Amino acid sequence: MNETNIGHSRENTSLTAGVEKRALVWLARRAPSWVNSDHLTLMGLAAMFLAGFSYWAAQWNPYLLFGVVIALVLNWLGDSMDGTLARVRDRQRPRYGFYVDHIVDVFGAAAVLLGLALSPYMSSMVALGLLIVYLMLSAEIYLATHTVGTFKISYWIFGGTELRIVLAVGTVYALYRPEVILAGTTYLLFDVAGVIAIVCLGVTLLASVFRNTRTLYLAEPLAPLRQAHTKPLVVRSSGTPIRQRGFVA
Repeated sequence: MNETNIGHSRENTSLTAGVEKRALVWLARRAPSWVNSDHLTLMGLAAMFLAGFSYWAAQWNPYLLFGVVIALVLNWLGDSMDGTLARVRDRQRPRYGFYVDHIVDVFGAAAVLLGLALSPYMSSMVALGLLIVYLMLSAEIYLATHTVGTFKISYWIFGGTELRIVLAVGTVYALYRPEVILAGTTYLLFDVAGVIAIVCLGVTLLASVFRNTRTLYLAEPLAPLRQAHTKPLVVRSSGTPIRQRGFVA
């Protein structure tokens, strides 16, 4: 699904894109008049901090992992509906909205991964690696939006909503089985999932870099170089060099 926006097009091919869009429009039309897009954006950010806190605090009470699930639902509502509400009410501020929405995503991702790194469910190095590759992919997406003119909300059938669903299911599963056994060795469930995510995001990043570099290279071909003819220098008796006539540069 492609949505036109000022300055670039928004491309969303995720599995839930169609259903999600209809649901968000339905909710936006019924939202109280005192609720605006900034309120929803702040709610989405607060929910990510709540998710990170819940991961950290679950080391004392594992049932606090359900707080992560609640936070993911609230984040979906705030992060996905803020732009829809602005479009439904015709109260759009494209540059402000784009900047705020995505800088909030960066802080939100950092909060969740920090909470995981401080929890007993994911090792700090895996969390750090996942944050690094996420930030690298985010940078590529934002650069491509500016240069190519397409803002990719999803890759293949996976977007933000699908990732929230996977994270929520994995979190509930980790409440009962935080470890998995592979080839006779015990690993943390979130470490295994984190490494898989790092590989998938890394492959996506490299594929996007190759595709967008090729697109921009073909879109801006260099003009062929002209054959230059050097004008020979003739030295006067005074020692001042002059160019001989009859040669064209």
